[in-house]
Amino acid sequence: MIIAGQLVSSAGVRPGQIATQGDTITAVGPKLGTPDYQFGEECLIFAGMGDIHIHARDDVSQKETYKEDFATAALAALNGGVVHVADMPNNKIAPIDSDTYRGKQAHLQSRHVPITVTLYAGIGPGTQPLPFPVPYKVYMGHSVGDLFFTTLEQLDQALAPYRGCDVSFHCEDPVLMEQHKNASTHEERRPPECEVSATRFALAMIEKYDLTGKLCHYSVGEGLPLIREARRRGLRVTCEVTPHHLYYDTGDITEQNRGLMQMNPPLRAADDRLAMLAALRDGTLDYLATDHAPHTLEEKARGISGQPHLDTYGAFVTWLILKQGFHPEQVARFCAENPGRFVNPYTAPRKFGQIAPGYAAAFTVLNLKQPTTIRREDLFTKCGWSPFEGVTFPGSVEAVFVDGRLVRMRGNTV
Repeated sequence: MIIAGQLVSSAGVRPGQIATQGDTITAVGPKLGTPDYQFGEECLIFAGMGDIHIHARDDVSQKETYKEDFATAALAALNGGVVHVADMPNNKIAPIDSDTYRGKQAHLQSRHVPITVTLYAGIGPGTQPLPFPVPYKVYMGHSVGDLFFTTLEQLDQALAPYRGCDVSFHCEDPVLMEQHKNASTHEERRPPECEVSATRFALAMIEKYDLTGKLCHYSVGEGLPLIREARRRGLRVTCEVTPHHLYYDTGDITEQNRGLMQMNPPLRAADDRLAMLAALRDGTLDYLATDHAPHTLEEKARGISGQPHLDTYGAFVTWLILKQGFHPEQVARFCAENPGRFVNPYTAPRKFGQIAPGYAAAFTVLNLKQPTTIRREDLFTKCGWSPFEGVTFPGSVEAVFVDGRLVRMRGNTV
């Protein structure tokens, strides 16, 4: 198969062709032959985009699959132009040791999903590293699920066996959250100081235990200098940011939408939102990761935290390009190259993130001339709603290729 059009990488945008054989790119160049798919100037072809922070709600217990499962999450991902995801471990039966991790892997394989799914293992009180390489997730404070710590000292003890591992941190200080638990709003119960304090501690743990660290769904401008300073000192630390922390702030919360606008960490002030946009632009933030957290509308009305974002990933990216002035090269970095770099140690021999020979024949094509209005009836997530319903983004997902074949064309899934 040969695909032709405007090819995007962090090095630039150039016209070219991609040749594939099976599930792998075999050549990239200007004149490889007659293209099977030709995309016009209005389209940009990226290496397949990856979302390294989702909650598919699926495990061997199947107790939460009424709101999402691996199959529906995969369809939502393709709808949003995402070809690979990494799924978090806060399940009813959490993958915390070899048996539970392999059990979740086997359950995932039984779903026969059309995208690649990397599974995080959980770190909790008393857990130990698995005997094979996996990415780990640690919840510093209470979130959805049972993997969390009540004190930072407890977390320090738990991390000691994980020296040298790849660990992602949900940065909210459990002690400070306990102190604010009686505040009147969700945002006040999890204030910015909880994230900043937890950031300091996470960076200390990354240094102490020589971790490859990642800070999840970052949201507070005050913490960004801490991250930059840690990198100057040589710490291996990267950071995510979500669509909701880039698009919404506390000024968007009303009494009518408060339940839908609740997540962990919560929405922040407008200055924080602008700081996240600036930090994504300058490279302090490394990944656009959704924290896709599907819950039913009934659960949201009861105060459950989280928003679903897989269906809207690619359309949201066009907002970054056309309304926020991001260069396509920047998008290639935080939507394709960096997510690929994160998962590639766990997806070998398959490699994501580059339009280059030997990499996966997976591509996300965005159309910058076809606006998308988000409608509930167009969503594939099982929970059936989006915080962006009614929003018109300036572009759309034109096509998605996985394993060298077209799986989605604008308007329908193949």
